[in-house]
Parts: sequence; C-alpha cells; structure tokens
Amino acid sequence: MLERAQTLPRPLEEVFAFFADARNLEALTPPWLKFRILTEGELPMHAGALIDYRIRLHGIPIRWRTEIAAWEPPRFFVDQQLRGPYSLWHHAHHFEALDANTTRVIDRVDYAHWGGGLIERFFVRPELERIFAYRAEQLEARFGAPATQPA
Repeated sequence: MLERAQTLPRPLEEVFAFFADARNLEALTPPWLKFRILTEGELPMHAGALIDYRIRLHGIPIRWRTEIAAWEPPRFFVDQQLRGPYSLWHHAHHFEALDANTTRVIDRVDYAHWGGGLIERFFVRPELERIFAYRAEQLEARFGAPATQPA
C-alpha cells in the first residue's frame, strides 16, 4: 500500500474539479511514462466510467483500463485497474476542505504485482515513489504551496 497526503491552497471544489477531468492525468503523469489517454471524446466521470490509456514501463508499451469504482463529488472517488501492469490497483482519492481556501488531497493505493519481494523493493516501490513525487510537484506548481505556519 502507498499513501500520500498533500495540502493545496485552493478551495475543495476547484481541486476536485481538476481531478474530475480525466484528461488532467496527462499533466500529473511523469513524461518518462509517455502516458496517453486512448478513450476518445468526452470522459464524463461517474461510477462505472471506463478510461483506456497507454503507458510505457521501461520502454515497454502497456495498455491500461481503469474503471471509476466509486464517485462521490467533491469528497471521494476510486479508480481501479481492470487491465494493466498490476495484479491489483485500487486508488482511492479523498479530498478534505481544511478551510474555505485549503484542501487536503489524500491518496491511498492498494496494489499488488506479479513479482516477489525483491521486485517490489528494488523496482515497483521506487518507481511508484518517483511517480507520486512528480505528481506532488505538478500539483504544487499548478495550485501553489500552502502557507507555512509561524513557529
């Protein structure tokens, strides 16, 4: 399991609206993955929505299909892999309004893969850490960093 939290200095509705547009995944995904959405046309988000895309892992093209398994705007949604590189991928996105202009984004990813502990330790986990670090940088660049609290 991977869990990350990030505080953004923007209202809940604005932050959720950004995440609710599946096309914004491209802005949050590192360029080395060569992420591309394959689903054509509009991508209305709702429980049961399907999104097809392609990534490259270590140069190998992989098709990925995600289903929006839960959709509760503006607080929560879940995407889960139906086809892709993992044997399990369940990504819960939580959004909390800390005040009128501050939102905490919490990601919890339950995942499993077809390799053993060494593959997890040396390849899968470090790659996920890099991907989510990039994502955090992109969110901060888009929405700004939270104001620091006085000591």
